[in-house]
Amino acid sequence: MPTLDTPFAHLDLLRQPEQPNEPLQAFDAADEYLLGQVYEQGIAPDTRILLLNDSFGTLACSLASHAQVTGSGDSHLGYLALQKNLARNRLAVANVDFVPANAIAQGPFDLVLIRIPKTLALLEEQLIRLHGRLAPGARVIAAAMVKHLPRAAGDLLERYIGPVRASLAMKKARLLFVTPEPKPVPASPYPTRYRLDVPAIELVNHANLFCREGLDIGTRVFLAHLPRDTCKQRVADLGCGNGVLGIAHALHNPDAELTLVDESYMAVQSAQENWQALLGERSVDIRAGDGLAEQPTGSLDLVLCNPPFHQQQVIGDFLAWRMFQQARTALVPGGALWIVGNRHLGYHAKLKRLFRQVEQMAATPKFVILRALK
Repeated sequence: MPTLDTPFAHLDLLRQPEQPNEPLQAFDAADEYLLGQVYEQGIAPDTRILLLNDSFGTLACSLASHAQVTGSGDSHLGYLALQKNLARNRLAVANVDFVPANAIAQGPFDLVLIRIPKTLALLEEQLIRLHGRLAPGARVIAAAMVKHLPRAAGDLLERYIGPVRASLAMKKARLLFVTPEPKPVPASPYPTRYRLDVPAIELVNHANLFCREGLDIGTRVFLAHLPRDTCKQRVADLGCGNGVLGIAHALHNPDAELTLVDESYMAVQSAQENWQALLGERSVDIRAGDGLAEQPTGSLDLVLCNPPFHQQQVIGDFLAWRMFQQARTALVPGGALWIVGNRHLGYHAKLKRLFRQVEQMAATPKFVILRALK
């Protein structure tokens, strides 16, 4: 397991979710570059630091014993990684405050360290929420690997915070030094909204939502083939996003009991607001979670899922495979997992390794809808 050695700490760090023979490490050269710069500039024990998008708690664990640290991000898996890595390195969990990205870190902050996220809309919303929360003389430094640093990120930093100066690249990483200056109170363009024809609903989408401006093609295909007449079945929308699959299913199945789960706090917020607007006080469980990891064994009759094929910039089917395993555990014998996926991903073969029967329910030239029976 690679360890991180910086002037602040010697750390043993894990990614989340954990994988056997994990091929990737929980930190990169941008984390190291950023921590080196902070050490060079110096911090005091009373320095109030805000960390944005510290994916697996690398920065928080490094700085937890040296300053007053608050972390904020949109990944529940990232939050779990922070908790585990603090404990793994014998650091007090209480040393780091965590604020989900759908809430506002109060501040004021003397130092803000930002890992540039994949979704620039999330960065924009975070920068908007920083308004009025920087202490006089505050420093703001953003970091990314060069291949993941679009010019638009610097433009957003300049628009909402102040002038930007880029560092030289080091180990293919770059820092952006931002000088805060007075700015008018910004108006956020988020959340966005779009309407569907079938079902005829409008959906709210907070900044970090996948396909925030319109329904993704796979989900559109899935909506036309959702199972009907599920009576009082216990149904989960796994990786729910804005909740569209679970909500559509609930509208057609008034007696079904729904659970909507996503690892994105902004997705959960969107799903909660959409459910409230469309289904009012109908009972539902909507939560941020590590998929169905916390779902009791044999507690579901049906799971609906449009699985992701990436975690941040890392592409692969490890998250989907984990979701399939979680669904199998949570389903009753005879229960069903319904998924939509790109044809080329080969989910049919993967599901056959876990379920007794896998059937193609519908298909388009690009997508397949599969039902897997436990």
